[in-house]
Amino acid sequence: MHRRLGVLDAVTVGLGSMLGAGIFAALAPAARAAGSGLLVGLALAAVVAYCNATSSARLAARHPASGGTYVYGRERLGDFWGHLAGWAFVTGKTASCAAMALTAGSYAWPEHAHAVAVAAVAAMTAVNHAGVQKSAWVTRAVVGLVLAVLAALVTAVLTSGGTDAARLGPGADLTVPAVLQAAGLLFFAFAGYARIATLGEEVRDPARVIPRAVLTALAVALAVYAVVAAAVLSVLGGEGLADAGAPLTEAARAAGVPGLEGAVRVAAVVAALGALLTLVLGVSRTVLAMARDRHLPHALAAVHPRFEVPHRAGLAVGAVVAVLAATADVRGAIGFSSFGVLVYYAIANASAWTLTSSRGRRRRVVPAAGLAGCLAMAFALPVSSVLAGAAVLTAGAAVFALRRARR
Repeated sequence: MHRRLGVLDAVTVGLGSMLGAGIFAALAPAARAAGSGLLVGLALAAVVAYCNATSSARLAARHPASGGTYVYGRERLGDFWGHLAGWAFVTGKTASCAAMALTAGSYAWPEHAHAVAVAAVAAMTAVNHAGVQKSAWVTRAVVGLVLAVLAALVTAVLTSGGTDAARLGPGADLTVPAVLQAAGLLFFAFAGYARIATLGEEVRDPARVIPRAVLTALAVALAVYAVVAAAVLSVLGGEGLADAGAPLTEAARAAGVPGLEGAVRVAAVVAALGALLTLVLGVSRTVLAMARDRHLPHALAAVHPRFEVPHRAGLAVGAVVAVLAATADVRGAIGFSSFGVLVYYAIANASAWTLTSSRGRRRRVVPAAGLAGCLAMAFALPVSSVLAGAAVLTAGAAVFALRRARR
């Protein structure tokens, strides 16, 4: 595949992933776990995301190939850990794709959310098939629209007169497990910078571009999340946000600005579609890398001669996501996805620990903190998410063992 993406394109791909369902869907589950203490959880998720981003950027500069932590784990920890990372990413992010599609359906046409979700998956799979450069252009337009609407929402809420700064303080009954669970759910929103690393074969000058793009995208996303979460909390409060089906729409309604609620609905659909597009990009590239090494069927490693994309991997991912979008629940998908992605980044931090000073390691405190944070947040998630995620990872380990036994 050709290296077509520069810094701006790579940053846009990351933002397109992070400004999707995280803003429009993850705030309510996080508030249900920790109330107004979700801001504390947001800060914790941001710290762990910074550690993960730093580790991923250094590894991507050293190993600029498609596959992300699947490649890093394989090269630095061994074949099994690479396989497990790839398995966690593909399964977790496939659930994320379904969550994005269902978010779009819930905002666009709530009575037929599943049907809209399946149509969205088909459309974004087709855009992905057209080539990574076209996908980057679409994502750039999506990010611009979403940022404009979010800026209008924050301005309207803060000037509406219905805000109360006292609602931002954490409650007296806030506990560490509640904060960890909220952080784990919110981390679902920050994981989009991985899309930049998984496109390693399509980024120009990856040793320079990927680290800059990863950290820039994370910084912008954190600023947006903090401002929007504070504004919504100030008008709805912790309990109101926890009970909200569409929290940003309800915040827009509370602001009382004509047309703003409709604009937020449109932005939610567009953001979810943009995130779905970048997720399909990232998952299909990881499937490509795993298929090359025969951890998945080798036929999925094919690259289209004209569009220069892993077209079979993309179509396979799209088909699986379409089935999930027709049957799954958004909030369950978020919890399951968070567990898989946190395990994925735990392996990324363990891989970064092995870097020598001549290969990009500065201090081991960053990967150590990232590894500890990922594991703590993963096992603080709802029990159903932990059990489902553990079962899927066990299945992945069994597949690896069977493959090795056959060889």
